[in-house]
Amino acid sequence: MDTIRTNPDLSKLKVTIAVTGLKTGDNPQPGVAVIRSIRAAGFSGKIIGLVYDSMESGIYLEDLVDAVYQMPYPSAGAEAFLARMEYITAKTRIDVIIPTLDAEVILHIRLKDELKAMGINSYLPTEECFLLRDKTKLATYFPPKGIAVPETTLISEASQIIASKDQFPMMIKGRYYEAFKANNIEEGLKYFYDIESRWGLPIILQKLVPGDEYNIVIVGDGEGGILGMVPQKKLVITDKGKGFGGVVVNNPELFDFATKVIALLKWRGPCELEVMRGYDGQYYLIEINPRFPAWVRLAEGSGQNQPAAVVLKALGEELSPLPACKSGTLFIRHAEDIIADISVMGEISAKSELIRR
Repeated sequence: MDTIRTNPDLSKLKVTIAVTGLKTGDNPQPGVAVIRSIRAAGFSGKIIGLVYDSMESGIYLEDLVDAVYQMPYPSAGAEAFLARMEYITAKTRIDVIIPTLDAEVILHIRLKDELKAMGINSYLPTEECFLLRDKTKLATYFPPKGIAVPETTLISEASQIIASKDQFPMMIKGRYYEAFKANNIEEGLKYFYDIESRWGLPIILQKLVPGDEYNIVIVGDGEGGILGMVPQKKLVITDKGKGFGGVVVNNPELFDFATKVIALLKWRGPCELEVMRGYDGQYYLIEINPRFPAWVRLAEGSGQNQPAAVVLKALGEELSPLPACKSGTLFIRHAEDIIADISVMGEISAKSELIRR
């Protein structure tokens, strides 16, 4: 008889959890969804929001976090990051931290021991594993191992866009963020300069694969296995390519494809796979994002509370695989105005912190 799989219950957990990335809107960060999933698991303890900007909208949700602290940007480096964390932990204990932004994850991985010395635990991949999923390495690492990746070229000069004129339409991507479909040279040059100004070089050119797009949120166990996996097909897509609506699908071939990717990487912690099923029936790995996606509440709603599982794994708890997700579960993102007093913004701007409770 199969063991009944259950979701984590955090109702008796007496710890403090820190979560980053509280911006919502048309290009939302995952932090708000992660926190709401943790609360949905019965957690009534303290949650701290770590933000980079006083305009991150989650700051102004009164029932979301107990305190907010502004952080130096990841580009400021390890010394500034650790100094700020030492200040925060001198005021309040942090037991678990969940980084939700691509650019900060590598800093958390490299400073894992220093954070552990402060009493802060996380559930993240090794640095080697993290670097293998870099957009610049996907096309060289995975195809020899049987995972198809669209033809990819790294460029550092705008003239290389012109030289690629016969390859349009194509995808033009930054190494860390942003991806645009360019239909011609003019669009290609525009996106090249836009991405370069924000994220630097190299720029990634990727062959466009016509087909159906899927996103899969996964928690890997670090040994090649999977604690939880929920695939969705986008139904509503913004002009930035972000999913504002999607549905959980039951696709055994997609499950097998994702399982093979995680087995090869031996990924530990949360991640999101972006996969295309070409009209030829071939599955292609487009990207691996090293954190929860902003739509992670769909996993909770379909029967898998993955953020709650990550909290327990960060604390060293043994955990069975999560229950199977329910296909047909739908999410539609809803934008709504948050009303707050200007003094809240003044406090976080002036003091770089806000203590609610």
